[in-house]
Amino acid sequence: MIKSPASTNNSLVVRATLASLPHGKSTLPDHRSSHKPSGPRFSPSSSILRIPRRILFISLIILILATITKFWSRISLISHHLPSSKALSSTPTMSTYSKELEVAELAVQRAALLTKKVFHEKAKGTISKDDKSPVTIGDFGAQALIIQAIKKNFPDDEVVGEEEASTLRQDHKLRDEIWALVEGTKLTNADAEKVLGGPIESVDAMLNAIDAGNSAGGGKGRIWALDPIDGTKGFLRGGQYAVCLALMVDGDVKVGVLGCPNLPVDDSAPLAADAGVDQTDSEGKGVLFSAVLGQGATSRPLGIAGLAKSQPIHMKPVKDITQATFCESVEAGHSSHGDQSAIAAKLNISKPSVRMDSQAKYASIARGAGDIYLRLPVSATYQEKIWDHAAGDLIVREAGGQVTDSLGRRLDFSKGRTLAENKGVVAAPAAVHGQVLAVVMEVLYKK
Repeated sequence: MIKSPASTNNSLVVRATLASLPHGKSTLPDHRSSHKPSGPRFSPSSSILRIPRRILFISLIILILATITKFWSRISLISHHLPSSKALSSTPTMSTYSKELEVAELAVQRAALLTKKVFHEKAKGTISKDDKSPVTIGDFGAQALIIQAIKKNFPDDEVVGEEEASTLRQDHKLRDEIWALVEGTKLTNADAEKVLGGPIESVDAMLNAIDAGNSAGGGKGRIWALDPIDGTKGFLRGGQYAVCLALMVDGDVKVGVLGCPNLPVDDSAPLAADAGVDQTDSEGKGVLFSAVLGQGATSRPLGIAGLAKSQPIHMKPVKDITQATFCESVEAGHSSHGDQSAIAAKLNISKPSVRMDSQAKYASIARGAGDIYLRLPVSATYQEKIWDHAAGDLIVREAGGQVTDSLGRRLDFSKGRTLAENKGVVAAPAAVHGQVLAVVMEVLYKK
């Protein structure tokens, strides 16, 4: 049997202790009879009995300490090879999705430039939403730019998008109008454009990029959820809209980015009651919100070149829920204003809700400008689209909030193109989410 170095050292300690004692002598009191028969006064079997108790005690302590040291070193070695708590919770590090985040942020920023151009050149004064409306032009153009960047960098990834190009393949006038916008939209920073894979090469490449947003979604693989213009009515009225992009891996959202051209850059600015209308993207407006699972959420000004400096964002602590700022959709057809008003009343929230379109509501509460966002179903059969919630859901959760449906279930993005297993959305700071949810359930399920 091969002895470990620690075992050998322990033996040497005892031997050295024994060797230091004079043979045949002891400091212990001699209680033996003086008439003991003569014979050898020392033998190996009796020598330990002659060791002073103090030396025995010291030797025992040394043995114990040596044993502890040996096993502690082994435990340390094992723990060194175990994954960290982040790995055990399957939370990726920032480096895991750093490229995806950069591509998503730059792609959304470039697409937001196109939507601004469409608004200023074509959308002012427009109230309709027919097939050739500014919204359609912006939707097609932004989707083409974003999917092209995704496919250049991650060719095997799928994309769930709203649009498909069959209309454009028939309507050449509309196609050419969109192509002119797409071809003319570039970031002014050459390195940023290089990250995105450069410009789209041709009209056919643009159409193919739009059609690549045809994924059925699901719970397997890498899938991007894209809404090129979320909040079409807000876009047309110069109110709030968002360019939304999220990466899901096996149904779990890992990266989320929201471009909100008409939100104020200042994260500390309170959410004004008129935030949903007449907020054109003049100077001081336009924010890019981002999050990576397990890494927190950030905001930065939307730009025209590379990415501006970001700063972390956090939901505002709600000390008195009666003073909370309540956010909801502008359109009553999207969310039940009556139920939401009843919930606010039960929470003793007296100030009027702030109504705005798009996932700008998620972004606003994530940075503390608002507190509670409710989107309650107006129909028992309606299913929310994943692209309307994926990015905002992650950004709020990473900012310290909690997002569930009206039954308290996490939003499930693994069921295809819709949130088929969820009804409604309840988003609030984690500390008060349970209180809000309890009132939501009371109002909805006593009807």
